[in-house]
Amino acid sequence: MSILHNPQALLFDVDGTLADTEGQGHLPAFNKTFAAHNLPWRWSKDEYRRLLTAVPGGRERILEQLKRTPPPEHCNQTLAEYAQQLHREKGHHYTDILRSGAIKPRPGVTRLIDEAHSSGTTLAIVTTSARESVEALFEYVLPARQRQYFSLLICGEDVSAKKPDPEAYRLAVERLSLPPGNCLALEDSVNGLAAANKAGIPTLITYNEWTKDDDFSDAWRVVENLDNRGDGEPVTLAWLADAQT
Repeated sequence: MSILHNPQALLFDVDGTLADTEGQGHLPAFNKTFAAHNLPWRWSKDEYRRLLTAVPGGRERILEQLKRTPPPEHCNQTLAEYAQQLHREKGHHYTDILRSGAIKPRPGVTRLIDEAHSSGTTLAIVTTSARESVEALFEYVLPARQRQYFSLLICGEDVSAKKPDPEAYRLAVERLSLPPGNCLALEDSVNGLAAANKAGIPTLITYNEWTKDDDFSDAWRVVENLDNRGDGEPVTLAWLADAQT
């Protein structure tokens, strides 16, 4: 477990941390894509929960499924090419869901972002999701003003390995020119926690429906959400600075 110093930067994960995009957005978008291609599977919540941890990355999850259940013989693409096509189409369905207004920020997210910006705390996104999906979240889910608050976006296109590999977090602290211990990662998953820890960055976990039963013993702190840190009070910058032990 990394030790947190007074945080100079908050490094936000995206899916499951800023909003419940997994269950309300990505899963239905995957299944809608599979149906459009007449593919013989639909991911259940249990199967998708397994895939979230076992196979980092949406394209990679599709590719694993294609290897287990090959597409029709008339498909003239390689499995990797077909997975890329399906993932691209899934991204369009996902953006449509965000555009509909069906997904809202998780409790306390917009408040803490506003507080951090007002205090001069650096804000960054560190995700291995596609940049297109991240920008869609800013456009349709978070308040429009908050896009400009983030000085850095590290997305899947910026790294060669996805979480739990620490590459994204290492790249973030390098570009921010900050010591890892002076940053705080906000994550919701064991893969995100492992990535931040390997980069030497303390991690605040805000668990959700998909991750509430996971082992977060290596986290700096674990809270239900940013409006409930366990004592009925919200996570604030003052609390982050004071809660050092």
